[in-house]
Amino acid sequence: MTNSRTGMAPDGTPTAEAEAEAESAAGVTQRRPPRRGAVDPVKALIHRHRGLCERAVDPLEIAAGLEAHGVTDRTAARYRHRDVFSLAEEMYARVPRDERPSALRPAAAAGRSPRAHALLALLPPAVGAGTVAAYELTGGRGRLTALVVGMLALAVALRIALRRGPLRTRSGTLPGTRAWTVFLLLYALFGDGLLRTALAGGPDAPWPPDTAALLGLALAYAPAVWCARLFAVGAQRRLGQSRGLEEFAAGARPLLLTLVALYAAAAGGLLVLAGQVLGQAGPPLGAALLGVLLLLARMLTAYGFRVAPGFVLGGVCALEGLAVATVFGARLPGCELLAVPVETVGAGAVPALACGAGVLVLLVAATRRLTRASAHAAGPGDSP
Repeated sequence: MTNSRTGMAPDGTPTAEAEAEAESAAGVTQRRPPRRGAVDPVKALIHRHRGLCERAVDPLEIAAGLEAHGVTDRTAARYRHRDVFSLAEEMYARVPRDERPSALRPAAAAGRSPRAHALLALLPPAVGAGTVAAYELTGGRGRLTALVVGMLALAVALRIALRRGPLRTRSGTLPGTRAWTVFLLLYALFGDGLLRTALAGGPDAPWPPDTAALLGLALAYAPAVWCARLFAVGAQRRLGQSRGLEEFAAGARPLLLTLVALYAAAAGGLLVLAGQVLGQAGPPLGAALLGVLLLLARMLTAYGFRVAPGFVLGGVCALEGLAVATVFGARLPGCELLAVPVETVGAGAVPALACGAGVLVLLVAATRRLTRASAHAAGPGDSP
């Protein structure tokens, strides 16, 4: 006797009718179409970034591209992945590779034509040394002419040298950046002397330029290029070895800070050497910080970050110009207090404080932006 409610026989086995009903229900379930809501969340992302996936040489290149488009680990969670790199690994596995060359090749641009790059790196130091030598060996009014001609030649040499190498820019600079750079270099050459004579009641006669700063900064161009190249090569190497965005950033950050410190030491040493050769014992701190400031600004610009360098260089120019304006403005009746800040810190401390503040701002920006994998997806400005 069977139980009609449960469809079970007295011995506990299902009846034939119950088995038939179960098979019928299973058939209906198998024939039921899938729900439309159960879509593949990664498929749409692959379609959106298909070109990137086809040209990628490894998952980290896809992760760098996603990071550049604003995809974070929190965004990856919506695609059912723990982080961006895990998401990139699935995209890399699901899209067939394209045989065209990728933009992300380890040190492809930074290590190309090392002899030509080395010669270009030595061009501004050679022109700067020639300019200072011509100024020191020339007497009378010819000294000013030699200095002006040499400065123009140095500007041309810098323009030629910056067209290639790791400090070349891909998209130009922010409007006004070149003018602010020229102002900072002219202040390094004439600014301290002008402030000293102004604080002493002058100027009553032309004041001598700081040729040691000119020579030291010109010589420091070569280590600036070499440090930038070492960073580009090291970052590309770490990009190929890292297994995640955070791992790459953790390795690139100390590399950047070490090379900046190395350049600061090299620039300071060259400025001290230039001062001893020319018999100028002025403190090179302001000029050394200016060199670091210009290096960080150029590196950020070379990797496509133009806004921060432009605003910071403009701010440093404003501080130095304000210092000169307050000293001369204090000569107006009732405005004597305007010169108190410069008189308190001294003329030599003005560029050190202004450039030091700019270096801190750009160093923070560089450690945040140049240590991202997306910044190196196409390499620095000389990438092919």
